[in-house]
Amino acid sequence: CKSVCFSSPNPPAAAQEVRPATDGNTSSSSSCKKRKLNNSSNSNSEKEEFDSISSCTSSPSKNTSSSSSTVITTSCSSSGVASSNHHLQKKLRFEDSVDFIGLDVKMAEESSSSSSSPAASSQQQHQQQLKNKSLLISSVAVGHHANGLTKAASSTVSSFANSKPGSAKKLVIKNFKDKPKLPENYTDETWQKLKEAVEAIQNSTSIKYNLEELYQAVENLCSYKISANLYKQLRQICEDHIKAQIHQFREYPFLAVNNVLFLKKIDKCWQDHCRQMIMIRSIFLFLDRTYVLQNSMLPSIWDMGLELFRTHIISDQKVQNKTIDGILLLIERERNGEAIDRSLLRSLLSMLSDLQIYQDSFEHRFLEETNRLYAAEGQRLMQEREVPEYLHHVNKRLEEEADRIITYLDQSTQKPLIATVEKQLLGEHLTAILQKGLNHLLDENRIQDLSLLYQLFSRVRGGVQVLLQHWIEYIKAFGSTIVINPEKDKTMVQELLDFKDKVDHIIDVCFLKNEKFVNAMKEAFETFINKRPNKPAELIAKYVDSKLRAGNKEATDEELEKMLDKIMIIFRFIYGKDVFEAFYKKDLAKRLLVGKSASVDAEKSMLSKLKHECGAAFTSKLEGMFKDMELSKDIMIQFKQYMQNQNVPGNIELTVNILTMGYWPTYVPMEVHLPPEMVKLQEIFKTFYLGKHSGRKLQWQSTLGHCVLKAEFKEGKKELQVSLFQTLVLLMFNEGEEFSLEEIKQATGIEDGELRRTLQSLACGKARVLTKSPKGKDVEDGDKFTCNDDFRHKLFRIKINQIQMKETVEEQASTTERVFQDRQYQIDAAIVRIMKMRKTLSHNLLVSEVYNQLKFPVKPADLKKRIESLIDRDYMERDKENPNQYNYIA
Repeated sequence: CKSVCFSSPNPPAAAQEVRPATDGNTSSSSSCKKRKLNNSSNSNSEKEEFDSISSCTSSPSKNTSSSSSTVITTSCSSSGVASSNHHLQKKLRFEDSVDFIGLDVKMAEESSSSSSSPAASSQQQHQQQLKNKSLLISSVAVGHHANGLTKAASSTVSSFANSKPGSAKKLVIKNFKDKPKLPENYTDETWQKLKEAVEAIQNSTSIKYNLEELYQAVENLCSYKISANLYKQLRQICEDHIKAQIHQFREYPFLAVNNVLFLKKIDKCWQDHCRQMIMIRSIFLFLDRTYVLQNSMLPSIWDMGLELFRTHIISDQKVQNKTIDGILLLIERERNGEAIDRSLLRSLLSMLSDLQIYQDSFEHRFLEETNRLYAAEGQRLMQEREVPEYLHHVNKRLEEEADRIITYLDQSTQKPLIATVEKQLLGEHLTAILQKGLNHLLDENRIQDLSLLYQLFSRVRGGVQVLLQHWIEYIKAFGSTIVINPEKDKTMVQELLDFKDKVDHIIDVCFLKNEKFVNAMKEAFETFINKRPNKPAELIAKYVDSKLRAGNKEATDEELEKMLDKIMIIFRFIYGKDVFEAFYKKDLAKRLLVGKSASVDAEKSMLSKLKHECGAAFTSKLEGMFKDMELSKDIMIQFKQYMQNQNVPGNIELTVNILTMGYWPTYVPMEVHLPPEMVKLQEIFKTFYLGKHSGRKLQWQSTLGHCVLKAEFKEGKKELQVSLFQTLVLLMFNEGEEFSLEEIKQATGIEDGELRRTLQSLACGKARVLTKSPKGKDVEDGDKFTCNDDFRHKLFRIKINQIQMKETVEEQASTTERVFQDRQYQIDAAIVRIMKMRKTLSHNLLVSEVYNQLKFPVKPADLKKRIESLIDRDYMERDKENPNQYNYIA
């Protein structure tokens, strides 16, 4: 199958009349496409042959082909003259109209008289191969309406279906002999039309000619290489028009009042210019897309328009200054709260961007003005306004500037503009803002203002760091006022917990859980809480005791658990944890022995928290106390069975708690005179216990014993829950009516100070079972006591043994002393451990290592005393040559 493909160039050149091709015409073409002919036969295979075939408008040719060849004549309809014979290819535009033109193909058969000749034989073979072959020839030509010329088209297609066998076929395609020429004066006349059209656009009048006609005229001129001259003429006419525009601005009165009018005039000129250039470019689009694209040094028609406007209008110094001054004045008015024409600003600033002079002519001056304005405003408002009000003003200014960037400023201005505002309103006043208002905001817990403060300071370099420093200083200062003042001891722990909650809330909500602020808070708490050694630890232990005691109805179990968690956070900050342990242990012993613990679960929960925080060694003794209480319960069950078997007479029920001495606080033994019934029961229990556990020694501790007495008053029977000492005093009144202080002391054997406290609780407290004479709050020598028969109380069982839970001054002093003693042992052990390992060590290194090992603070003077003590006891010695060095003595 042979195929030939024809395509028309786009666009065509000048017009020429076209006539249909006849049988004798030779085909000619100008715009080239490649054709591939494939021919094959049984005897030989022909090589592929590529011919250039062009399709365009053709004129009748005078030359005819010989009768021995196949002649194919193409006829294409087009309104333009073909361009040169060179192979110039152009793209087909979609908006062009398309005519399909056929080919008039005439077949000439060559007759042969001799069928026996070799030529005849060859032709017959060739004929057989061509029977199943067809020649497909298609031609596409593009036609245009140009300059009022009409187009002519003829289309005929001949097939090879009727060709006779034995005929030879040959395809001949020929080009134009002569190049078509443009009519005389065509260029000048066409330019005149185009010039009139451009001037009509510039003067906003109607255009005489059809726009399509004008576009085609430009296309025709470009096809004949008149593009350079056309571009030059177009530039000149545009330049002349723009030059004429400048006079209206130079002559404009330069008054401040007329700024907005001037800007509107400039804007109108710019808008008109843009509209005109769009129209002009649409007419000269072919020039823009061919000649200008091929010449990289030439600006496009639109860019040429921008360049001319920039050169002749905006680059004029007076016009430019007036324009920029007007824009800056409008922006300043808006910043001062006035309403302005924002669309005018947007249009003008967009003009400056399009003309590529936005940064050089406007942005630099705009930023300078902004810097000057906000520098003055920052200084003034810092003096006039309070910090919260000032912060809200800064935030408002930042939002306004961000809105300006979105509305009319170029995006490139965003970063430097916002940086300028932040620097002048925030960066220059960071310290002043914090010194003036941070403490006030924190004291009053102004969450929203603090959030805004953090948000604004985060925008400025170094802002968060400055805020962090003031944050640490505030926590240390406020915390110190809570801890150091002895008058606040009663409320210290609760105030610390409240302060910690407040600080945590501020970090979570205002500072967005910034890790730096969390760590800074921990360091600050650790610093101020240890400014007063030991006391905070003691008070925390007492606070826990108050919460874990029976009768504490302030909180549910869940609330109590949360409170214990908060206590543990404060506990972590304390260096002297051994002080906490000593006081906690003393209070726990009282709660367990007197039966005042609110909840065993809460006690064990607190114990597990302490174990998790300080390790098993810290809580081993406390856990031992709980084990003793559980073992005591089992022993008492066995003792009751023993009593039943012994048939011991009496109606007194004895309950004994067996305590391991190493686990419990040390109590000073006090010998008191017990009633015979109690003494007898003690002996029975001793016999029972030692019978089960031989080799053990029992020591009775009377200070924490308690009893339930049945008493009869005029009102009726009551049960009194009292301490052992109170029991001994009250039982005396079964033997007599009145007793003096001295008589009671001799009869009971109770120590003087303890007896006075006991009598005071019975005669001067809320439940006055005894009557004292003379009346008074304190028990003095010579006071006499009688039973109060008129005693009344709404409850049947009355607890009068609360005095046991109260801590005496002596108890506190002894606990503190015991802690100090334990610390000395720990210091000694640490020094010996270090020296045993190192053998020889200088004084400074020894002190440094001891500090690392100890969990409580030690004064250097105390440490030096312990070293001297160990030298005296021959654990170590000073080096003979170097007195600042110690040697270990094995």
